[in-house]
Amino acid sequence: MATPDSDSLLAEQLLRFTRRVHRIQKRHIEQCGLGITPAQSRLLRTLAHWSSPPRMADLAERLEVVPRAVTTLVDGLEASGKVRRVPDPTNRRVIRIELTDDGRKALSELRGARRSAASEILAPLTDEQREVLGGLLDTLVDGVPERRCG
Repeated sequence: MATPDSDSLLAEQLLRFTRRVHRIQKRHIEQCGLGITPAQSRLLRTLAHWSSPPRMADLAERLEVVPRAVTTLVDGLEASGKVRRVPDPTNRRVIRIELTDDGRKALSELRGARRSAASEILAPLTDEQREVLGGLLDTLVDGVPERRCG
C-alpha cells in the first residue's frame, strides 16, 4: 500500500522525469535548426490532426491554454511562414489557421527530432520495461473515475 511519503516521492520523480523529457526534446528540436519552440512544435502537431483548418479558439481548447497564448504562437509561426491565417468560407468574421508547405516540412523534421529524443530517453529500458511503462502511463493519462460521495 502506498504511503503519503511514497506518493510524494513518486510525484517528485514524475516531475523530475517530465522536466528531463522537456529538456531533451527541446535540445533535439533546437538541433533541427528550425527556430521553433517546443510550444510552437506542439501547436503544429495539433494543427496537423484537423481535417480542415481550425479556429484559434479550437486550438486553444485542444491545447488547454488561453486563446491569447495561441495568438502569440500563431504570430510567431506565421512570421516564419509555417502557418497562415485564412478566412472562414462561411463566416468572414472567423479566422482559421492552416499549415503551409513550410509548416508541413517543419512538422516532418520535428517528428524526427521527437523520435530521436524518445530513443535517448528510453535507451536505458528493455523492450519489456518499455511495454510496462506504456501501460502505466496509459493508466495515469486516463486517470481513475472520480468517486462519488453518498
